[in-house]
Amino acid sequence: MTTTLPQDDLRVEGLSVRIGDRTILDDVSFSVPVGGRVGVIGASGSGKSMTALAIMGLTPPDAVVTGSIRLGDAELVGLPDRDRARTRGSRIGMVFQEPGTALDPLRRVGTQIVEPLRLHRGLDRRAALRAALDLARSVGLPDPESLLRQYPHQLSGGQRQRVCIAMALAGEPSFLVADEPTTALDVTTQARILELFGGIAADRGTGLLFVTHDLAVLAQIADTAIVLDAGRVVETAPVADLLRAPAHPATAALVDAARATAARATAARPTDPGSKTAEPTTRRTT
Repeated sequence: MTTTLPQDDLRVEGLSVRIGDRTILDDVSFSVPVGGRVGVIGASGSGKSMTALAIMGLTPPDAVVTGSIRLGDAELVGLPDRDRARTRGSRIGMVFQEPGTALDPLRRVGTQIVEPLRLHRGLDRRAALRAALDLARSVGLPDPESLLRQYPHQLSGGQRQRVCIAMALAGEPSFLVADEPTTALDVTTQARILELFGGIAADRGTGLLFVTHDLAVLAQIADTAIVLDAGRVVETAPVADLLRAPAHPATAALVDAARATAARATAARPTDPGSKTAEPTTRRTT
């Protein structure tokens, strides 16, 4: 059965978050169209993760959130907890940074995927199990019939993150918010998870808000970049333009740091004295 996703843009306008006398986010505004891929990037402490948490309604209890977060015609700021909980998973799903802490270590993987399927789709247990197997296959989990009977500690880091992505997709949301979902993974697994996110956006038409501190990751997953610095949006641009000609000093610092990291990695790469290729190979980053 094919489900038609609601055609609701995600619009954030004048979002501010304060905890005590500290301002975490200050007048943040941006939008994510359905099917769009937007990256949020900035240095540590810039407010990236708080932006994701505010959208999901998961800010700390003592946080004061003002401004507007609209999903279609629905205003999420100030929405009662019960209604906000219904929105999470059914209209907006979230993938967290560390899959090891996002999953319950005492419950089988299959149970944790089945639960949101029953909650958000209203499926009975048998139908939910079939849907869980379909989701597991769709996110590239091997031998899902066996894997769903396992516990999180029996899975690799990449497999655990795929389980978390399956859980986030269980309610067929029109948007995914991903908060540094590849940081805890090795480079090879990271590339595969980024490919999976790209496929989800392309195949399902799911809007993606991807939080990262890594410009290389941003270039692979996002079309548009939002740069945060000290809780404020300092630059919004297509990713290619931002990498070529950053307009704000904070963005330029991120680009310079990424280039320096790439240069160190290239210098540290061992050379093959028996190679027949005398000239260095130029690699294109996409």
